[in-house]
Amino acid sequence: MEKAYRIKRNKDFQNIYRRGKSVANRQFVVYTRKDASLEHFRLGISVSKKLGNAVQRNRIKRAIRENFKVHKDDIIPIDLIVIARQPSKRMTTLEIQSSLEHVLKIAKVFNKKIK
Repeated sequence: MEKAYRIKRNKDFQNIYRRGKSVANRQFVVYTRKDASLEHFRLGISVSKKLGNAVQRNRIKRAIRENFKVHKDDIIPIDLIVIARQPSKRMTTLEIQSSLEHVLKIAKVFNKKIK
């Protein structure tokens, strides 16, 4: 993901947590916050140390990022934070992708119908 698509600063994370809306399924929690000044979405990823060692956490983050690369043009300009939950550490990349698509549909962040 390019720099412009990332949320990195703690201040931004806290702002989205406080003022944003959240939706969840068993594997992920997604916080969203609309920002009129954005031209495209911005993504923040949070994977707790409780989910495993660095290798496992980075695998989950890579799978989440890959899903957003695939749907880059389908997501409305919005700030998103994805938080991985415990069941996600036992999932394959394809399972992570389908679960993430499910929760993003619930959050209504797609600008058109996704299969």
